[in-house]
This record gives sequence, structure tokens and C-alpha cells, in this order.
Amino acid sequence: MTTSTAPAGPHRRAPRPRADALRNRERIVTAAREMFVEFGVQAPLDEIARRAGVGNATLYRNFPERADLVHEVVLSLTARVTERAREAAEQESDPFAALRRFTHAAADERVGALCPMLGGDFDKDHPELLAERERLEEAVHGLVVRAKQAGRMRADVGVGDLMVALFQLTRPLPGTACPTMDRFVHRHLQLFLDGLETPARSVLPGAPATLEELRRDACGA
Repeated sequence: MTTSTAPAGPHRRAPRPRADALRNRERIVTAAREMFVEFGVQAPLDEIARRAGVGNATLYRNFPERADLVHEVVLSLTARVTERAREAAEQESDPFAALRRFTHAAADERVGALCPMLGGDFDKDHPELLAERERLEEAVHGLVVRAKQAGRMRADVGVGDLMVALFQLTRPLPGTACPTMDRFVHRHLQLFLDGLETPARSVLPGAPATLEELRRDACGA
């Protein structure tokens, strides 16, 4: 006996195109990243949905738990910062100019927001997050090594020193709404970068910070 499948009736709704679902998800992640920077990871999910221009049901369908959304924002932000490091390495012929470009670009991406986000209740050792963190560390390590090999960066500074300063100088203060903060962030980052160039003007106390130490010490906080 054979069976036949009846064609869809004229009133049957077609499934939403996958592209629309992906765009909605990206809008939610973008809105969440902005609000986590401004108000911390406890920002109201309803407000995130409103800023993203989607309904609450769409947000919860994509991210049933707050931890799911925090995970995706951390993954997205880390990937964006990694891309800025790779762009700098590819597009700048001067190794120190590449390092400088990455540092300011990472500030524009609000990389300092990663520290308070990583304090949230979610799986920080998820394979996706570990893989993206490794990509970021590899890209930044390459920038530092090339700047040192070119004699443009002082030898007594480690990758960890750069990341500590970058996180601390760009770390947001949730709820403070300081409209001039960006101007001061880039100003102070430039002062820091000037101190990384050779010739060194002083002897630094202690030893260079390593990435391994940062992993053990919560973003160098």
C-alpha cells in the first residue's frame, strides 16, 4: 500500500526563515552586551528585549536562562576583541602601531566588561569559551612578541601586563552613566602605551604578569 503526502493547504503558515531568527538572536546579544556594560549582568531581561526590538518570548526562546545569555555575550565579545587583534596585525606594518591600534580598538569593544561578566553564574570552562579565549590570547601574544622582536617594546613587560592594564582602564562602572568616560579611557590608555615603548625610562618592580596568572586571579582584579 502506498501513501501520499498532501500538499500544504493555503492556510498553513510557513516556518519563519532561519535568517530572521539569526538576526533576532544577534540583536538580543548586541543589546545585552550594551546593557551589561551600562548596568551589569543583572540588567532586566525585559529591557534587553525592548532595546533589541524583539518580544520577551523571543528572548526567552533563544536564552531560557540568564546564564545562557551571559555565556553568549562573553563569547561574542571575546570573538570581537580577537578579530580586532588580528586586524591590527594584518593591517599595520609597524608592530608597535599594531599593538597600539589593538589596545584602543579593544577599549572601543568594551573589553573591560568581561571581568564583571565572568563573575556571573555560568560555565566559565565551557569548551566554546575556552577555545575563544585561547584564540584571543594567541592573537595578543603575537602582537606583543612582534613588537618586542622589532625593538619597539620594552623587554620587561609581559602579555599579562598589557591585559591587566587594558581590563582595568576600560572596566565599566555599572550604572554610573559617565558620558565622557570614553575620552578618558583612550587618554589613559595612550599614557600607558607610551610607557611600553623603548627605551625604558625606569626599572619595573616585580616580574612581568603572565596569562596563566591572570586566569588564576580573576582578570587581574
